[in-house]
Amino acid sequence: MNQYLNNSLDLAARVLLSILFLVAGFGKIGGYEATAGYMQAMGVWSGLLPLVIITEVVGAIAIIIGWQTRIVAFLLAGFTLLSALFFHTNFADQMQQILFMKNLAIAGGLLLLVRHGAGAWSIDARKHG
Repeated sequence: MNQYLNNSLDLAARVLLSILFLVAGFGKIGGYEATAGYMQAMGVWSGLLPLVIITEVVGAIAIIIGWQTRIVAFLLAGFTLLSALFFHTNFADQMQQILFMKNLAIAGGLLLLVRHGAGAWSIDARKHG
């Protein structure tokens, strides 16, 4: 594959992995009270909600621009696995089963970023290049 295509794929992968976190983070801001209530109902302290929002929004932006990609991807992978364990373990509900598996797949994609980094079109590459 030519380098332009490889770089394009790296960027596209980072954007596609990050969109979910960006949209979810902004959605939590718009539905703050409902999200806090859902967290409480699931046994998670709603006081963590600001940290969750910051993690999702700032983490997504960092991955998209390729800044500290390996560290941020590792943290988001852990966050995603914890979210699966806290919110999607009712396997009697097929939707929760699917959401659990979705989180596993996203964590897998993020771990690939941990392993391979952001690629050439990133702030990380400019700092080391």
